[in-house]
Amino acid sequence: LLITALHRPSLSGLSAWLSPPRRVLILGGGKLAEAIVAENAADRWSRHRIVGLLEPAGELQQELAPKLRELRLQGDLCALVRELRVDKIVVAAHQRRGRLPLAELLSCKLRGVEVVEAQEFYEQLSGKVCIRDLRPSWLIFTPGFRRPPKTLFVKNAVDVILALAGLLLAAPLMLLVALLIKLDSPGPVLFKQERVGRWGKSFVLLKFRTMHNGAEDESGPVWARENDERITRVGRVIRRYRIDELPQMINVLKGEMSFIGPRPERPYFVAKLQELVPYYKQRLVVKPGITGWAAVKYQYGASVDDAMEKLQYDLYYIKNLSLRLELLIVLKTIQVIFSGKGAR
Repeated sequence: LLITALHRPSLSGLSAWLSPPRRVLILGGGKLAEAIVAENAADRWSRHRIVGLLEPAGELQQELAPKLRELRLQGDLCALVRELRVDKIVVAAHQRRGRLPLAELLSCKLRGVEVVEAQEFYEQLSGKVCIRDLRPSWLIFTPGFRRPPKTLFVKNAVDVILALAGLLLAAPLMLLVALLIKLDSPGPVLFKQERVGRWGKSFVLLKFRTMHNGAEDESGPVWARENDERITRVGRVIRRYRIDELPQMINVLKGEMSFIGPRPERPYFVAKLQELVPYYKQRLVVKPGITGWAAVKYQYGASVDDAMEKLQYDLYYIKNLSLRLELLIVLKTIQVIFSGKGAR
């Protein structure tokens, strides 16, 4: 209940959630429109019902087509809106100059119909920033992507306090884990690895070793796999409950990491992903975190596609950075730890 309350902006937002689903008309087409349809269809708790796609730019993906009514505007837009009892118009037109019925959109808005951009609506639906068809101008002019000094001061202070308290309270458990690692397999207790931090600056990340010593000597850098044979018996257990992450509190005390932020990647993968994933570099404007919005919302990343999906969550976090979102991530992290989901 607390997680739900934090995720809703106010009592009025909760009231809207309890009311009948809002009827949505999508104006335009393309990948972003399809992403909205897919995201809304996948969410069984969605408070929106998409009643149609007006004048799509291209054909819908075959699996989405049966879920959506394709429309053609043959008269006044407001008349169609009244006929379909539309509450919200989502503008997803990729090419807008000279193609949008601006006067009719304004008329609909003045009649009480909400008009929003597709990016904004997708963000509300999914908790992600969609990078499909994302225009740099949207990143520049959209509200958000601000880091208020007061918020950063509180965030940094909380990081230091929690890291000190965490190391003190977890010391007996960390000693026990260190002993079990030494008994289970030969090699060091701590695993040290170069990772990329804020503004692309490298640092040495600390974790309890969960793989056999020298696991990547022959293969080179590779993503962890499900049921990875390189993981030790003790490593499998402490990964499941995120105990292997505890030494990273030292990185937090050193100012290299925060408790909450995008997960730090290795230089090899950062260089590769910057070439393949648009806007990937933008996730480096904040400190990496032990946990984060992407970590609690998505599975363990093990491919370029996974990295692209996680980036969308990371951009949402950076865009909407606030103490309330931080608290929500903490609560969801506790939920993930106790469930043991997502580890590899």
